[in-house]
Amino acid sequence: MISRDIVITNSSGLHARPATFFIQKANSFRSTIWVEKEDRRVNAKSLLGVLSLGVAKGMTITLIADGSDEEAALDGLQRLAESGFAE
Repeated sequence: MISRDIVITNSSGLHARPATFFIQKANSFRSTIWVEKEDRRVNAKSLLGVLSLGVAKGMTITLIADGSDEEAALDGLQRLAESGFAE
């Protein structure tokens, strides 16, 4: 199990469209992936879960992955966030 903090920098945070891209990317990996914000942890492969965190621009979230491709999963999700979710 590994974890990594990332800062969300796109203008709308993890809402609607960016969250959809995020969960699609998370679902492309076999590992179990969680997103943590403050004291809440949700399944990164669940749109409702990710949206429920209310992640806005400038917030830091923690990604946690456990599985055979955990490193690749966190790398991929971090690159997606750094790209601004193609906005």
